[in-house]
Amino acid sequence: MPELPEVETTLRGIFPKANKQTIKQLIIRNSSLRWPVETNLTKVLAGLVIQNITRRAKYLLLQTEKGHIIIHLGMSGVLRILAHGTAVKKHDHIDLVLENGYLLRYNDPRRFGCFLWTDQPIAEHKLLNNLAPEPLTDDFNADYLFIKCQSRKLPIKTLLMENKSVVGVGNIYANEVLFATSISPIRPANKISQQETKLLCQNIKKILTRAIEQGGTTLKDFLSPDGSPGYFVQQLAVYDKKNQPCPNCGTQIIKIIQAQRASFYCPDCQQ
Repeated sequence: MPELPEVETTLRGIFPKANKQTIKQLIIRNSSLRWPVETNLTKVLAGLVIQNITRRAKYLLLQTEKGHIIIHLGMSGVLRILAHGTAVKKHDHIDLVLENGYLLRYNDPRRFGCFLWTDQPIAEHKLLNNLAPEPLTDDFNADYLFIKCQSRKLPIKTLLMENKSVVGVGNIYANEVLFATSISPIRPANKISQQETKLLCQNIKKILTRAIEQGGTTLKDFLSPDGSPGYFVQQLAVYDKKNQPCPNCGTQIIKIIQAQRASFYCPDCQQ
């Protein structure tokens, strides 16, 4: 599933050719995404200018003079920047055609992403109004995270994947962050010390930043807007490495299921 680094990679890939461009046409081939794509958007968006492209958590926000397009890549979505006339492939559900000769094409085999429109204040949208601070900003710090942890008894891995506590980390990076901090994914959040919280916060920022620099992580579906895979997969220490030796001590990596997601960790290094 594309997480913050993959979405940030997508943003940086589409920005140069899509920002400040006029929308010529919206083509909807399949409106059945996580939420149905409004068919009247073909009329609403025509002629509008993309004034800015930003990211909030794992949502891409395309700002126009009349509102925002909200895009989420779901479990398997990819947003590509392509030339007009590029042949359509399977699962190419939406094209946002621009007047400069390019188009944004949304491909999503599982159709669990979204392509929404709002003309209301974007910060008040129901998908965005209850999100935690961005993890790469100063608002997300050790003091904030310690308060969040102290009030919760759920496993720390589960807390790291809650959007109201931490946004954008997701499953892959939660595994890697906990390994880097020597914390077991099953430890209750309120048993994390203040010093450990400081290290946890530092590693969240460090690993997300490193993943962005590598273009994200490609395991199966994710590609950047130019079609390149994410190379951070080569730096994964524990994720998807069941029964392989821990890179620190050689103990076999364990796999468990938490909140319906796979957790990988070293039982010796992560206490």
